[in-house]
Amino acid sequence: MTAVESAGTTYTNPVLNADWSDPDVVRVGDDFYLTASSFGRVPGLPLLHSRDLVHWTLVGHALERLEPEREFARPRHDCGVWAPSLRHHAGRFWIFWGDPDQGVFQVNAPDVRGPWTAPHLVKAGKGLIDPCPLWDEETGEAFLVHAWARSRSGIKNRLTGHRMRPDGTGVLDEGKVIVDADRLPGWFTLEGPKLYRHDGWYWILAPAGSVETGWQGAFRSREFFGPYEEKVVLEQKDTDVNGPHQGGWVRTASGEDWFLHFQQRGAYGRVVHLQPMRWSPDGWPALGDDGAPVAEHPRPALPPQPPAAPATDDDFPGGRFGRQWSWTANPRAGWATQHAGDGLRLACVRSADAHDLRLLPSVLTQRFPGEPSVIEVELRLDSEVPGARAGLAVLGDAYRWIGLQRDADGTVHLVHRFAESVAETERDADRPRPAPGGRVRLRIETVPGARCRFSYDLGDGDPGDGPCPVPVGREFAATPWRWVGALLGLFALAPAGQGPAGTATFTRFRVGPH
Repeated sequence: MTAVESAGTTYTNPVLNADWSDPDVVRVGDDFYLTASSFGRVPGLPLLHSRDLVHWTLVGHALERLEPEREFARPRHDCGVWAPSLRHHAGRFWIFWGDPDQGVFQVNAPDVRGPWTAPHLVKAGKGLIDPCPLWDEETGEAFLVHAWARSRSGIKNRLTGHRMRPDGTGVLDEGKVIVDADRLPGWFTLEGPKLYRHDGWYWILAPAGSVETGWQGAFRSREFFGPYEEKVVLEQKDTDVNGPHQGGWVRTASGEDWFLHFQQRGAYGRVVHLQPMRWSPDGWPALGDDGAPVAEHPRPALPPQPPAAPATDDDFPGGRFGRQWSWTANPRAGWATQHAGDGLRLACVRSADAHDLRLLPSVLTQRFPGEPSVIEVELRLDSEVPGARAGLAVLGDAYRWIGLQRDADGTVHLVHRFAESVAETERDADRPRPAPGGRVRLRIETVPGARCRFSYDLGDGDPGDGPCPVPVGREFAATPWRWVGALLGLFALAPAGQGPAGTATFTRFRVGPH
């Protein structure tokens, strides 16, 4: 999932080929840091690090749990953390984000790896999204800008500005609409503002036109509260990069300017591109190649770095899972058990919603790979409870999974199930097959178009079913949620009832090329 290196002096987009939605970036010394939307997944606010803007690694998360706890005890896949802004001020890292149902929050920390403060509500309200702070070093004032979600507020296509307390704890006025895109011919769905001070101007870099087909705009004014003039600075033109917008500007120590933004790719989510940026003689930013996204470009003039990418593979040492994993809601104690060996030991969580993985908070997920890949994991089901099951899923508005289930007669079967987006319960995608050893190696092969081919290997040659791995079911087209790309998921569950329901152990999780 890293940038494809076509030559030692160039990079190829996307530099993050998975769903790192709504990225924002900041430089501190020689280090670059990036955060992204995490919506309803826990932990939230991922934190990525790079030294060259091309190769990134995941170093942690800034948000341990979502609040209020009761609201995120169950999955709310498209809610939670929307479009954060990452800044460094007064020796601290700051992240502001909008929860569309609650308001604008912030957390801060002396180091990107923490400890991060508890979430603080800066401005309460419905539909407040995409906030960005600015500490103006020229005037000593602090400002905040945010957009609006019409689904909660009835308002969209405008940006509201506030004076903000210098400590970032609240706003100092009622706010003023500083950009009303309803007054701009052809502009719609203006959102995602990032606020800067440059060359005597207040700058707002903000996308419009929707995630599928939109563009990146730039706005400038001599006064924070306006009036602002506007210009389109990045759009698809004759490239295959649809809707290139919403991201952040960063300047290297040597003075090079770069812009990181996303491209919406359906089930793959919002992948991240790196665009060259310069300041034109007329004072406006020029992005990409004459305002069009670049597919390949000379790398930033930064010290060469070894190839790196956010981790995907996991051996689960001691029962612990890596930073790339997140739950679909606030986790509870006992879902995952630490132990002496390797392998992820998940409790078969009892639930009345066992018929629909989309409703379960105890699914452990990571991002769906943006390139054709093979996903494999070994599974052992250690449960005697009828109906207990565990497996590997491709999870979205529709989903499909493959795994093991204990039946009422005590036997274990390899099962393959799916649910369509309009269905309220899952059903078999293929006939169950005996799995007498209670263990299996599960495999998903992804091909272009986010299409998935499921197969399995029982480790005994599976006589009568052909060569291993044995394919099952038809090809499945992964689907996103409304705002979130498809997810890979590991789960263990059991029907509602009393008492412990056993466990399932996953080992050697791998994501690799074909």
